[in-house]
Amino acid sequence: MIVYPENYQPILNVRETQDAIKLIRDKFQKELGLQLNLERISAPLFVEKKSGLNDDLNGIERPVSFTMTDFQDETIEVVHSLAKWKRMALKKYGFLPHEGLYTNMNAIRRDEILDNLHSAYVDQWDWEKVIYKEERTIKTLMDTVKTIFKVIKHMEHEVWYKYPNAAYPLPQSVHFLTSQQLLDRYPDLDSKERENRITQELGCVFLMKIGDLLSNQQKHDGRAPDYDDWELNGDLLYWYEPLQCALEISSMGIRVDERSLVRQCEKAGCPERLSLPYHQAILNAELPYTIGGGIGQSRLCMMLLQKVHIGEVQASLWPQEMIESCQQHHIPLL
Repeated sequence: MIVYPENYQPILNVRETQDAIKLIRDKFQKELGLQLNLERISAPLFVEKKSGLNDDLNGIERPVSFTMTDFQDETIEVVHSLAKWKRMALKKYGFLPHEGLYTNMNAIRRDEILDNLHSAYVDQWDWEKVIYKEERTIKTLMDTVKTIFKVIKHMEHEVWYKYPNAAYPLPQSVHFLTSQQLLDRYPDLDSKERENRITQELGCVFLMKIGDLLSNQQKHDGRAPDYDDWELNGDLLYWYEPLQCALEISSMGIRVDERSLVRQCEKAGCPERLSLPYHQAILNAELPYTIGGGIGQSRLCMMLLQKVHIGEVQASLWPQEMIESCQQHHIPLL
């Protein structure tokens, strides 16, 4: 469902918005790389299905697939994200502990329900960093989240310097709690209502431990069983006043090791995945231990520039009815 804020008028016109998008993207990736010790590398748009490298997201989304002349017997899939590919790249390129990579990830998610925040076109900074096994801890996760929060806060100031009227005021700190703690706090609300309530109350929250069943025998949200460790992951959520909702900017986590991979695949009912090349490499301790995630490029631009539709900051495909309705409400879709 599309939300149309009353009396909305974009602060920046389309050309100013394009300039601001470039400012944000250029400066953010440079600062992110500096703060987390990440190098930029090139990444694929598609992978072979049999490799097991594609991100299964919630397990129900259908990847866009096709065949190629030189791969007649193989199914090729457009990536949903690079969650698994990055870990293999760190090994292939010889990254050492506390070194990492980031890349511009572009994807097509054909099953997204299109609204103010969701598009079939996904663009994000995917990043991954090598850590020691003993650093697979909540402290490592929280310290990394604080660094990313600091980089995002810095971008508010960068936008303000050039476009002072457009910059969205961000909170001064990030708060941490688990999905179970959030359920205990608001037992009568569903998961999205809980996210909205806590972010409106605290401003910015990193919601941890997503993927496993909670005390109500439901998951807070779906999460693939073979990249994040469900005990060491989370989503970075901001309260977004223009849309009166929680806005997820980043999903990240410490990646599965040989034990959590088996445990989570069994819980998810897909133990057959363990025979795939990527999964075998984890089970045989052939891949480095890592932490990583994705940061939405369009969503970050949307928040920092106080836009109310993701189509204001990215060129995608929208139903004609939505285009016309947005025009009537002064929302210019690119």
